[in-house]
Amino acid sequence: MEPSLPFYILATLSVFSALMVVLSRKPVHSVLYLIFCFFTIGCHYLLLNAQFLFAVHIIVYTGAIMVLFLFSIMFINMNKESEPHKNTLIKIAAGVLAGLLFLVLLEATKGAETLGPPSPNESYSTVANLGKVLYGQYLLPFEIISIMLLSAMVGAVMLGKKSVD
Repeated sequence: MEPSLPFYILATLSVFSALMVVLSRKPVHSVLYLIFCFFTIGCHYLLLNAQFLFAVHIIVYTGAIMVLFLFSIMFINMNKESEPHKNTLIKIAAGVLAGLLFLVLLEATKGAETLGPPSPNESYSTVANLGKVLYGQYLLPFEIISIMLLSAMVGAVMLGKKSVD
């Protein structure tokens, strides 16, 4: 099966944005490139017909974790004096290790028959299939977990509430 054109476009954008995360000199730009990289990786889930995984990936990684990273970096005062001095030996070691990692990745993907998405007729994790499994086969554990989470929220509110004396 031949991978489609959208797969190649998304893969190219993912690799480019991942390289820009590493090569960018400003930390805020690196975080923005990482957000774009997460978004393009999430779009691969859409190519695999996994809409739920796409939504969870975007909400959790791009929406929550990366915004937290962005705010953390913006609050830190990063200037030339606070950054450690980078010597040539560390740069050479990093280049050698990056090359070795690249060789390991090439060897790991050597035996892969296809790198493209499956046919669009195959359904892996659509929201409808997930709902059928959660509310069918796993209804009792799902409801027990929901009650446990509700009681944990009520307990956290009660512990955090100031006593009125």
